Amino acid sequence: MTTTVSERAWIGKDLKRREDPALLMGTVTYINDFKVAGMLHAAVLRSPYAHARIRAIDTSAARALPGVQAVLTGKEAAEVIGPVPAFCAEPVVEQAIAVEKVRYAGEAVVAVAAESRAIAEDALDLIEIDWEPLPAVTDALSAMQPGAPLVHENLGTNVVYDHVFTFGDVDGDFAQADHVIRRRLRWPRATAAPLEPNGAVCAYDPARGTMEIWSNTNMLNSASWVMSSMLKIPPHKLNFYPMYTGGSFGSKHFLAKVIGIAGALSKVTGRPVKFMEDRLDNLMANDSQGPERIYDAELAVTNDGKFLSLRLQTIDDYGAYFIFAITGNTNMMAQITGPYTIRSVATGIKAVLTNKNQQTVFRGAGSDVGNWVLERLVDAAAEQLGIDRVEIRRRNFIQPDQFPYKIPTGNVYDSGNYPGVLDLALAHFDLDAWRQEQARARQEGRYLGIGLATAQQRSTYSSTEFWFHNPAPATGLNSTPESVRISVGPTGGVTVTMFSPFWGNSPETVVAQVVAEELDIDPRDVNVTYDSTAHALPSAGPGGSRMTVMLAGAVHGAAARLKEKIFKIAAHMLEASVSDLELVGGQVRVKGVPSSSVSLADIGMRAYWFKLDLPPELESGLEGTFTYDHPYTTKPHDDRKDLGVFYPIMGHAAHLVAVEVDIETGAVLFKKYVAVHDVGTVLNPRSLQGQIRGGIAQGIGLALLEEVRYGADGQNLTSTFVDYLLPSASDVPSIEVYHQETPSPFTAYGVKGGGEGGRMVAPPAVTSAIEDALRPFGISIAEMPITPEKIVRWVKEAQSRHSRQTH
Repeated sequence: MTTTVSERAWIGKDLKRREDPALLMGTVTYINDFKVAGMLHAAVLRSPYAHARIRAIDTSAARALPGVQAVLTGKEAAEVIGPVPAFCAEPVVEQAIAVEKVRYAGEAVVAVAAESRAIAEDALDLIEIDWEPLPAVTDALSAMQPGAPLVHENLGTNVVYDHVFTFGDVDGDFAQADHVIRRRLRWPRATAAPLEPNGAVCAYDPARGTMEIWSNTNMLNSASWVMSSMLKIPPHKLNFYPMYTGGSFGSKHFLAKVIGIAGALSKVTGRPVKFMEDRLDNLMANDSQGPERIYDAELAVTNDGKFLSLRLQTIDDYGAYFIFAITGNTNMMAQITGPYTIRSVATGIKAVLTNKNQQTVFRGAGSDVGNWVLERLVDAAAEQLGIDRVEIRRRNFIQPDQFPYKIPTGNVYDSGNYPGVLDLALAHFDLDAWRQEQARARQEGRYLGIGLATAQQRSTYSSTEFWFHNPAPATGLNSTPESVRISVGPTGGVTVTMFSPFWGNSPETVVAQVVAEELDIDPRDVNVTYDSTAHALPSAGPGGSRMTVMLAGAVHGAAARLKEKIFKIAAHMLEASVSDLELVGGQVRVKGVPSSSVSLADIGMRAYWFKLDLPPELESGLEGTFTYDHPYTTKPHDDRKDLGVFYPIMGHAAHLVAVEVDIETGAVLFKKYVAVHDVGTVLNPRSLQGQIRGGIAQGIGLALLEEVRYGADGQNLTSTFVDYLLPSASDVPSIEVYHQETPSPFTAYGVKGGGEGGRMVAPPAVTSAIEDALRPFGISIAEMPITPEKIVRWVKEAQSRHSRQTH
């Protein structure tokens, strides 16, 4: 299914994103722009307590306010909707509106629908609640202690999941090791903070028992049957419409709470209802917070720097609920050994519930954490053994001739050339020159650091990752398809219909390029549309860096079916054999006889309106549909000693960073940033570079600034952008991005996903650079974000230790 780049007309070309003009001109409709006749507006009263019982709620004054059409408490909402869908086996129940008890500050308690948002918010001020505050538990270590307040009493514990996965002879490999590198590492809770928060418009038709839903969720076809149980409406009577999305970064997968609230209010009023989060809603209660983990990590190493085994023990603070179970941990099992030939792994996972907003997935979905932890161990091994950081990586890289390569967990890496990626990064960075500059700077009392990370960027998930953490014979979904329809109209115009929403990953550009490649036309001539779930073919939608791979495969397959009919009609018209035809420049012609040809417009007209002139076995119309299933996946073994192939389309990157650290202020100044990524065949370099740079900006934000913090009472201390710090233009350096192409043997054109790679590699690279800058002080960095305050404190503590030792 792959061809060489030189044979391609459009794939690999630098094309402007076709999505951009509409976005820049403001002609697209976002969910908050969407209006429908008779629409009401919703607002939500949120809990001021992290943990409390709801004794009583008086909503009478709110109901009496002119313009208010409905007021729903949790108990009242439970009469028309069910619990939020959960993808965990454990009995952790969540309601869109809390019933009897709240478990984090900001949890929804009452929802109001009114003629305007202002009226709905005024109504909230009139609601009186009798609370019984309860002790809150706000960190995982405290939550595991005997006698700790229980987030969910029915569980009898706050440790909702506790299991050790072992792959290979871990004990034997550690026994053979000459050195065991040990680190306790802390990864901070962060949040996606998209420009556009979550929202939904739900329109219930009581006469038909149907509901139409407009939402910026990315799960459409795969959400309808899941949402049906919550909304208490049969799946075939739900119709989701795809919407443009103003940022997600993994935070808008199901949006069950906003859909549940809008849906419940629509059911009781019989009118369409819009619920749109404001910024406070989103930062406090969006369910898109990332992992908050403590790692006890060990790497078994020989004297010559060979990695033998990896052992991890993770304590993961999941917050108050558990909607996706331990997906953030299972996700990283796809690449847990990184680009290295580590032959055995043990990973223990304790998932702990606390009185915080829950985590689900955020760009990287936990694999970003795994990269950071592993690269911290690799840097520590290089330091302890006195081996250069570049050299120790070279000694442990999987080699190009070893692919496809099976890692201990059972996942397979499809292809790669990791030494080549590193060589390219070094060539553009000029490491020797920067080391000389570092030596000069230290003589001048300046602290320059050089950071390196060589890490994986898995893509194209298989849904088995969502359930293999449960013991056999438990089963779950194992299909993650994507579909398209390609139509050639009676005048030759080409239209592609997708069944997943626009998602910032240039889906329209991708499908236009691939269609243009297959039909040999200009991609600007391709019309791209979206369709609702009522008319949809199977589609799992965006997530897990899958859309470029899956759309390319779907378009490739649909184009093949379309071309089959095109050639049959053309052969009939030209009185030629199908095998003698070729498609060139929108014309089907006889090979070697360019004058004997027929245009797509002629073929389209014949297909639609001249049935009697078609071969008798052909029906009218001219279209091709195709459902592209995962290119390569297998089920896990029953004993879970092999998790199967669940994320095989494996990208790789090397980042080299030079920073200067001001030890008086803690400021970090980027001097140079080089990123080399290998995500297989590059469809559109311009678009990919934008994704990589955006991901690196997020990674820098996490490394230096971002953290969701809670007080001892469970209050969110970062509920505005004054307190939750995002990187600005001044924080992000000029980033040099280069590509190496190692095509995948499993996908159409050899493409791999690259949407999350920048964020998944930047944190370890930046951490490495700052630690290198602070090396004269003997500082080992084991936590993020690396704030100016921490840097100043670490340096002062190191200077104090040195002073005591010298006296």
